[in-house]
Amino acid sequence: MLIPIIILGAVVLVAGIFMYNQLVTLKNRTDESWSDIDVQLKRRYDLIPNLVNTVKGYATHESEVLQKVTEARSQAMQAGTAGGRAQAENMLSDALKSLFAVSENYPDLKANTNFLELQRELSDTENKIQAARRFYNANVRDFNTKIESFPNNVIAGIFTFGKREFFELEEGAAKEPVAVQF
Repeated sequence: MLIPIIILGAVVLVAGIFMYNQLVTLKNRTDESWSDIDVQLKRRYDLIPNLVNTVKGYATHESEVLQKVTEARSQAMQAGTAGGRAQAENMLSDALKSLFAVSENYPDLKANTNFLELQRELSDTENKIQAARRFYNANVRDFNTKIESFPNNVIAGIFTFGKREFFELEEGAAKEPVAVQF
């Protein structure tokens, strides 16, 4: 009578350890994929001051647009959660669209090699952000599904694994990278 209870207890313990380890693996994948997004966003943030300074040299009368880009960049850098970061990134994308629209009025700026290189790098970065966002959201989906499924939800509750937010664009926001072609 004691042996079946010991075997059952061992099976439950091994299953619990297995489920816990799966949750840790998915949590770490999610954290790693968020780090990938963070790297690309930092690259984007580093490009923006150079872009603003290049445009500033040509478009001296457009200080309001340049100020909006700078403010949006600052807000995006300070956002903490995935949802807050996504909202701030949407505002930054809108500000960059305005900046590129304004640059259409300055033919010398559009021909500037530094501006063209920054434009190319920003476009490349936008594509990398989009890919990193898809990878992160896939990991969040897998993690959230695992912690909501029985019996994993019991282990997740015991060890306080919490759901993660998706990193998504707001409804109505452009679903493509910032257009930077001239």
